[in-house]
Amino acid sequence: MNILHLKYATEIAKTKSISKAAENLYMGQPNLSRAIKELEEHIGITIFNRTSKGISVTAEGEEFLMYARRIIDQVEQIEDIYVNGKRKTLQFSVSVPRASYIGEAFTQFAKNIEKDSPAEFFYKETNSMKTVSNVLRENYNLGIVRYQAAFDEQYKTMFEEKKLNYETVTDFTYELVFSKDSPLASLEEITPEDLADYVEICHADPYVPSMPLISVKKAELSEFVDKRIYVFERASQMELLSKLSNTFMWVSPIPADTLERYGLTERKCPTAAKQYKDVLIYRKGYKLTALDKKFITELINSRRKNLSV
Repeated sequence: MNILHLKYATEIAKTKSISKAAENLYMGQPNLSRAIKELEEHIGITIFNRTSKGISVTAEGEEFLMYARRIIDQVEQIEDIYVNGKRKTLQFSVSVPRASYIGEAFTQFAKNIEKDSPAEFFYKETNSMKTVSNVLRENYNLGIVRYQAAFDEQYKTMFEEKKLNYETVTDFTYELVFSKDSPLASLEEITPEDLADYVEICHADPYVPSMPLISVKKAELSEFVDKRIYVFERASQMELLSKLSNTFMWVSPIPADTLERYGLTERKCPTAAKQYKDVLIYRKGYKLTALDKKFITELINSRRKNLSV
């Protein structure tokens, strides 16, 4: 086994096609198939299932590929430093839910980029499923997963099965956010029934392991609302809330300066009893770097400031 075998396997996993991987690797498909077969025989596992519908990765293959990607990255870093003469680059990556307090933490953390040092910081906002996938595939070293506390058992089971370390960052109850010009702003107390004539801004990609999407949406969406706009991108959510006075959204507490920037009001809803959790995850065996620890410190500071924990 050599580094080329590892690159072959990761390319097939990425393209989910031996023919496409062979094309990308500038080699013949029979040679690539033979190389993967030899690799599987050498390490004693089946990395890929081959069916009439294409290629899929086995459970053992996922674990092997995790180590393979790590080795490839380390080899490329060595080549950059010693062969290509590049200075060591500060690297950091985190996959997170769309949350303003986390965004504020990352903004403070980004001050660690020094003027004279190369740096590559990656900050990905997405749903829980993709965050778990991003961390498992080693595209991101850290992840923050958000879910209803009622689904704690499902998520912890998944974390254990996928060999992920996990630690709760915070527990909180969602609050309502809407434009300062919204009629909701004049109400002393807002009930779910008061939202019936409004448009709910929602995350477009909710997820709970082992549950169908329709059940997840039912658990997440407002009971009395029948008008919704599904949006993936947090800035667009803010723009809609700011400019459409008939919209609202359930959110984790938002920093005061962000509310002011977008002209928004945030209110507690006494009947909103659903508890949520933000949980930090990373691969078992991964050692937190100094940068990781600095980000976690900023995350805790932002949590204390904005969520009153």
